[in-house]
Amino acid sequence: MHHAFGLDIPRTLEDVCDPRRMALVVYDMQVGILHQIANRAEIVAKVVDLLRVARETGIRVCFTRHLSLPKELMGAFQWRMAMAWQRVERVEDVKPWFLRDSPSFQLVPEMTPQPSEAIFDKIAMSAFEGTPLNIALRDCGVNVFAIAGVATEIGIDLSVRHGADLGYFPIVVRDACGAGHHDAAERAMATIGFLGDAFFTDVDEFSGLVRRRLTSTP
Repeated sequence: MHHAFGLDIPRTLEDVCDPRRMALVVYDMQVGILHQIANRAEIVAKVVDLLRVARETGIRVCFTRHLSLPKELMGAFQWRMAMAWQRVERVEDVKPWFLRDSPSFQLVPEMTPQPSEAIFDKIAMSAFEGTPLNIALRDCGVNVFAIAGVATEIGIDLSVRHGADLGYFPIVVRDACGAGHHDAAERAMATIGFLGDAFFTDVDEFSGLVRRRLTSTP
């Protein structure tokens, strides 16, 4: 840890792994999204392991869900994005995938939040855009977030970069991040690494660091 003008400036993963100043963001572990992930069982198992670590060490937990708006509330960009994602040429062929009461919108059963955990719904890709996440974390004195879920090349990438712009220290738990497109996910990870804003870890290393930090803190 470095220090300047009364500030603690973290330089290593160990520096930021303080459960008291950290949150876990579980990104879009929804039925309809995981259905598109080839190794979904592996990713679900890893995120379950990560959740166990967070709950056992007192790390605050927030879930996100991607929400489709009803057609009557979709703006021009929402229509264009839906057409691109669904690979259709006419607005008449768009089918909102993640309407609030649809089975696809729900978190998979393994991700059932506890009463002490929050769910933030969003229509953008960043977990911070249009949700109370930033306000909630700031008010709790959190300045670090670990992120896991799906999909790496879409919302996790954008949430990490947006979070860094907001002044957080992001931690990407790589083996608990799934992808719909392997090559695009690798490019996203490479870009995050190139920018230097985030830390990278895996579930086992993360578990060891936060548990050690918890037992060494007076």
